[in-house]
Amino acid sequence: MSNSVHHAPSPSPTEPHILDNAAWAALTGPHAHLAERVGRAARYPTDVSPFTALDDPADPRAWDDLAALVGPGTVTPVTAVQTVPGGWEIEHSGEGVQMVDTALYAEPAPETVRLGPADVPEILGLIALTQPGPFLPRTVELGTYLGIRDRGRLIALAGERLRPPGWTEVSAVCTHPDHRGRGLATRLVRAVAAGIRERGDTPFLHAAASNTHAIRLYESIGFTLRRRTRFALVRTPDGQQETQDGEQQEAGQREERA
Repeated sequence: MSNSVHHAPSPSPTEPHILDNAAWAALTGPHAHLAERVGRAARYPTDVSPFTALDDPADPRAWDDLAALVGPGTVTPVTAVQTVPGGWEIEHSGEGVQMVDTALYAEPAPETVRLGPADVPEILGLIALTQPGPFLPRTVELGTYLGIRDRGRLIALAGERLRPPGWTEVSAVCTHPDHRGRGLATRLVRAVAAGIRERGDTPFLHAAASNTHAIRLYESIGFTLRRRTRFALVRTPDGQQETQDGEQQEAGQREERA
């Protein structure tokens, strides 16, 4: 059963870990059917998730592919990056934490309901009120989303987002302010984790480094800090310099032919 304590695998600390670039691993793995991809860059459809990812953030060719994928002068979020190449700009960046299940007690919650496309307007309303992170009209396609209703009204939810091979991210954990303090978020996280465990994956999650309340909650129920993360909103080169360079090269070729 899924309610036993589960210990995440511990790879060698000298080897790259699949969760170091979780979005890329998901977009080229279990979520490949959703991926929009150009070479070494990939993203989700813009109404599914804002995530874009690079095969290797240290490879300039991956950044060129990302620029081709999203277009010139476009602001896009990128994960697992520390710096950007020349011509790119960091519009905003933030610090976060990545936590993995090492001792979580997971169990189904009979009071939860499976949420689907028909529930999206209500989900978006709760997300707007509680701000757990981005949620878009087709985010429910990423995995299982569970909710708790009170007299028909959606008051809490949690679900699955990134799916690197062998792992599934718990995401969008939120509770209506009028119903906090009842343990609804914990029950939902345990229930979502139970479903993740049933298919053999290990739960993990992300939280803003400043959200100390959430981090303490996750630690108290069996998640362990794996690493600190950084996310960035970056602006792609506007293409003007490339156009100028191309025009100059063309003009030089015309002069040579003259």
